[in-house]
Formats: sequence, structure tokens, C-alpha cells
Amino acid sequence: MSTPHDSHEKPATRVVSAGRPARVDDANLNTPISLNSTYAAPGSLGYGRFANETWTALEEAISAIEGGRTLAFASGMAAISAVFGLLPKGSVVTASSNGYTGTKGLLQQLAADERIEVRWVDVSNTAQVLEALKGTNLFWLESPTNPAMEVADMPLLIEAAKRFGAGVAVDNTFATALIQTPLEYGAEISMNSVSKFISGHSDLIMGSLSISDPALYSRLETTRRMAGAIPGPFEAWLALRGIRTLAVRLERSQENALELAKRLSSHPAVERVRYPGLPDDPHHAVAKKFMKGFGAIVCIEVVGGAEAAERAVAASQLVTFATSLGGVETLWERRHRWSAESPEIPTNLVRISVGIEDIDDIWSDIDQALRN
Repeated sequence: MSTPHDSHEKPATRVVSAGRPARVDDANLNTPISLNSTYAAPGSLGYGRFANETWTALEEAISAIEGGRTLAFASGMAAISAVFGLLPKGSVVTASSNGYTGTKGLLQQLAADERIEVRWVDVSNTAQVLEALKGTNLFWLESPTNPAMEVADMPLLIEAAKRFGAGVAVDNTFATALIQTPLEYGAEISMNSVSKFISGHSDLIMGSLSISDPALYSRLETTRRMAGAIPGPFEAWLALRGIRTLAVRLERSQENALELAKRLSSHPAVERVRYPGLPDDPHHAVAKKFMKGFGAIVCIEVVGGAEAAERAVAASQLVTFATSLGGVETLWERRHRWSAESPEIPTNLVRISVGIEDIDDIWSDIDQALRN
């Protein structure tokens, strides 16, 4: 049994203290890796596809900041698929037109199979979203969006969705619960790609769902059990180790991101910087209303089009040209190298996941790459 966390602790403390073994004489400080497929009966665990002590500790740690109860999945897409898999045929889903390509691809596939209807919206356009929510069964809200960096008025839109009778699930990957808390605003589900900021070291694939409603939790736990989309114990242990430093990593990455965004705003090779932490960003005012920070993702549009953007990302030496985000290292890529990217995203847009390196070193490398 794990040590319960104090509900009065700050989130930065909870990520360190939650999901620890019970404090008894000679107890482990850290939850060990449970490499078991079989458990002696009788007992509550049953079988390795049903439960695992290492998953449970990670789920407790994520729940301590997200709220509700958490289920860990083999990947972020496994978690997302579990949610959409609960929808009856003919359901209406409202989702961001500029969101994560994996989510969009799955929704497009379900729509093509005539399983659901999808209403695509600009989540930062509150009037447009409110109109689309009429008759919606599930509002899949991603904010900030990947990679458009649009920010939705999340508390307002969640409250409106509940008024219209829609369920709400939020992709909280870019922000994490240290910046915004969807369940507190009324959402039923908060999804994280644990691969990103929560684990923080670019060494595992995992997803999670934090769920406010016990009946919905039970249905999603059954889905995970029956579909077999379970995380490995070693990956769960790595993610648990990673979440312990989430607060300090995110603080440093956000500090770097803001400074980098400011410097890039006056760079001759940059047409536009997308970062809600900049006072002149179109989403700054909304983000300030409820977000406790602006995140560690900065997107830029490079002068000279797609070819110039490609040259820049290939010319960096410290910053790695790679997909993914949320690790301790700075990564960047031109998003339209992926054919699945939204046509609304400019072809010269480069997404930068800002790491924890010295900001002057990050800046020096990006500056020389853009001038290459």
C-alpha cells in the first residue's frame, strides 16, 4: 500500500511524494519494478494484464496532480483509442482542426467508416466552438494545440459543453496538470502522452487517462484489460522516476522557452513566433486567465519557406532534428515533413520543444542554424 499524499501539498511536492511505498521499517523509498505476469491467489491483482504494482504507483502520482483516478496505457494513442472506442455509432465529436495528427487521423478514420461524425473547429474561436457543441456527444479539447499553439478558453468551453450535455476529454500533454487542471474545470477525462513531459527523458512510450467519474473509470479500465493496451512495468518505473523531476524540468524549460521566443521575435530569419507567453501573441490574454504558465513549446515560421526551414533544422548541432517533445533536450522539426500534418499549418512552421540546457547555448545553435 502506498503512502497517501497530503491534499494540502503543492503540485510540485505531489509529483515527488505521491505513489511511494508505505512507510514501515526498512521499506523501499521507491516502488520497485514488478516483473510479474502471475500472482498467487487469492488476492486483488489477479493477473499481469489486470494490474501491476509499478503501474499503480505511477497512476497514483499522476492522479495526485490531475485529480480523479488514472489509468496508464501502452501509448498515448492507446489511451485516446480507448476513449473513442466507448462512443456509440453515430456519435458527434467536436475536435480541433489543428490538433495532434494521431488524434486527427483516428477521428478521420472513424468518420470514413461512418462510425462517428466529426466537427472540426478552431478551439481559440469561442463562438465557433459554442455553435459546434450543440448536439455534440464528446468534445475532444486540445489546448494549446499541436503545433498551431492555439489556446482555448478552457474553463468557459468545458462549462458550456456540460450545459449542452456533451462529455469532455482534454489532451493535456503540452501543458500538464502543473499548468492547467481540466478535471477541476469539469472535464471527465484528462489525457497525457506520458512519453512527453511527464516522463521527460525521451526513453519510453506511454499514455494515461485521468478520470473524474467512477463509472467511466470502470468502463475504461475494462477496455484496457480486454484490449490489452497495458504499459510494461519497466516503462512504468521509468515514467515514475521521471515524474519526480517534472516540476523543476518544466520550470526551467518554460523559462528557456519564453527567453527563446523573445529573442526569435526579432530574428531576421523568422517571420512569426507562436508562443502564448509573449504579450503580443493573439492567445496571451486567454492563456493568462487560467494557465499557470505558458509551456515549453515554441513554434516559428521561417523566412524563405519550406526549403529554408528544412535547411535550418538540418544545420543545428546542439539542438536535435527529431520529432516528439517534452524531454530534457531541445528538439525541433519542420512539421510538414509529415504528410498527415494539417493543411492549415504553414509549410515553413518549425516546432521547437525547448529543453533544460543553458539558454545561451540553445540560442547560439538555433541562431547559427537559421543563418546557415
